[in-house]
Amino acid sequence: MALGNNLENGTPKVLTRRAVLMATALGASRVRGANDRIRCATVGTGARGGYLTRTFKEQGAEMAAVCDVYENHLRKALAAASDGARAYEDYRRLLEDKSIDAVIIATPDHHHARMLIDAVEAGKDAYVEKPLAHTVAEGFQMEEAVLRTRRVVQVGTQRRSYGLYHSAKTIVDSGALGEVRLVNCWWVNYWDSLERRALEGKLNWELFLGPAPQRKLDAFRYFNWMEFWDYSGGILVAQAAHLVDAVQWMMNSKAPLAVTCSGGKVNLPGGEIPETCCMTVEYPENYLLVFTVGYKAMQYRLFNDQLMQFHGTKVRFDLGRESYALYPQSTAVDLKPVQERREPDTFESASVAHVRNFLECVRSRKEPNATIQMGNSTNLAICMAMESLRARRRVSWNAAARRVEA
Repeated sequence: MALGNNLENGTPKVLTRRAVLMATALGASRVRGANDRIRCATVGTGARGGYLTRTFKEQGAEMAAVCDVYENHLRKALAAASDGARAYEDYRRLLEDKSIDAVIIATPDHHHARMLIDAVEAGKDAYVEKPLAHTVAEGFQMEEAVLRTRRVVQVGTQRRSYGLYHSAKTIVDSGALGEVRLVNCWWVNYWDSLERRALEGKLNWELFLGPAPQRKLDAFRYFNWMEFWDYSGGILVAQAAHLVDAVQWMMNSKAPLAVTCSGGKVNLPGGEIPETCCMTVEYPENYLLVFTVGYKAMQYRLFNDQLMQFHGTKVRFDLGRESYALYPQSTAVDLKPVQERREPDTFESASVAHVRNFLECVRSRKEPNATIQMGNSTNLAICMAMESLRARRRVSWNAAARRVEA
């Protein structure tokens, strides 16, 4: 959008300050009307990427392109995308398409940083899945790139768009809990085994590895990338990205002081990362967060597989996936809630609302519900947990030097 020689009916058109700011923020992009269709592309079209492709399309986006290094995923994604969508193997070629407005990044964790930075520098807005990044340094590089380019970026922590969680946030902010010095939370379920299957079609192994160490093609690693340190932090990081983020939101926390994490043996043959772990996070707001993940427990319905307990001096506040309850102090044997909300099987609405919020912000240029700063704050805590687990010691955050220390 050019700011000079702006004529309307032959008369110079006065640009308001808002228009100048909008033009600066958008760069070469056009200002969108409420009915303008947003052209999106998905990078990484496995289970989550495929779901997001369908959801974005259902919410009115034009899914104009899909990108994946695995032929089988790419073929399925192309069938789910909009008519005339283009298929790419290399995301860098996709970013050259100036007609693409926004990119959905749903790849393995170790690709998030480079892809997001490249996307915003190419003038694209982005929806990036959690966890934000694979290292502390990457998280800050991503945050700096987004702030520098002024792109709209939504991190995929969908609880921040869930009505039930917004009500929970109002309760916590009201002071009804009293002082909170301890938050216990857990996520438990049953994981039988890792996937052992053959490739069905071409896999560009070099593109999959990307910045990770080089090694020979390994279908087992590809299908179970979450359980290898080169690409992820295991189910610990996958689930902590949700609940640690929710706790930090509720408690208005931005960065931890220190993290200690321990894990059991690896009980899923072939993997590297324990499926049963516990992390303790110390915060400057004077509380501890203890998060436990256990994927060798019994099988749960999703309504019951996770819980956050905020232990206030006045009230204990239990916040689940699709429920919450307030328990006042009592000497009774059976505690009864004074306020309760239960909404089974509604959690998908959080993802839909999160996508809708992102698309609205692409049009309005407002900040989305899960900003890059929020995502980076959570990324810091969970990356510190990974380092603590691997080093088997407590690690602390030196904010001035911006580094993790033993």
